[in-house]
Amino acid sequence: MSIILLIIALLSGFLLLILSANKFVENGAKTASIFNVSPLVIGLIILGFGTSAPEILISILSALDGNNSLGIGNAIGSNILNISLVLGLSAFLHPIKVIENNKKEWLFLAIATICAGFLLYDQVLSRIDGIILFLLLLAFFIYAFKQVKNPNQKLDNLDYSVDKKQNKKILFSLVFSLIILILSAKIIVWSSVEIAKIFNVSDLIIGLTVISLGTSLPELALSIASIIKKQYAILVGNIIGSNFFNTVAVLALPGIINPDKIPIEVINRDYVIMLFLTILFFIFSYKFNKERIINRLSGFVFLVIFSFYMWMLF
Repeated sequence: MSIILLIIALLSGFLLLILSANKFVENGAKTASIFNVSPLVIGLIILGFGTSAPEILISILSALDGNNSLGIGNAIGSNILNISLVLGLSAFLHPIKVIENNKKEWLFLAIATICAGFLLYDQVLSRIDGIILFLLLLAFFIYAFKQVKNPNQKLDNLDYSVDKKQNKKILFSLVFSLIILILSAKIIVWSSVEIAKIFNVSDLIIGLTVISLGTSLPELALSIASIIKKQYAILVGNIIGSNFFNTVAVLALPGIINPDKIPIEVINRDYVIMLFLTILFFIFSYKFNKERIINRLSGFVFLVIFSFYMWMLF
């Protein structure tokens, strides 16, 4: 197949991925409203997991096809882009107010990030490694659902009330958007691997750049929408939740499905950048100033790191 058709297929896959991911998040939140689920669960689970759904599906499909580097690169690359590009651009456009309650969620992200570093240090992503990361995911779910009883947990202006007459329509739309999400992810994996073969580029680089950028678009779209509506808690919470899911689910799946060695540059370069950005995220949020505002200067620093990282890759 010609390179032009492959690029069209890749772009079409990204378009379908973004549209279906947004629908999946929206219908997932409405479904949560139907079953009277807490707003905190909507924010942490529906939005965090929903915007990570593209990465999760691509990780599964690439692992099944024997392209583990694609899924690993997608997981780490998406985390790097979520902080350096999505959060950086958002803060550069408008300073972001960080709420105190996000500290507990950030602690989960910090533990998952450090744990992933220890597990990847031997340059092997084994089935045991994947299971350990999934246990962290289980612990997070237990924490999130315990918070359901906390009446003080709110997401301002987040209204997903629905007419009970539309229940079946919403559930059908949820399933349909999930199917499109899976198909679009499959298209992206197939076309990106074929393009990589043509240009003799490794699966890892494709995962760290093209696919990570594409699968980070839902987070970027949600972040910009959150700025417009001044829902900063949603913006920061989504970045934390998405990166956590990428670490404990997306990164774990290749190990569980297809245990294999990982390229040394993942540890020496990509993980180091991811860890540094995660620490910087916390410093800019809670330690850099008493107002707990991620200002434009912080956003600019993140964007500089993003540019430097892209330069390192190419």
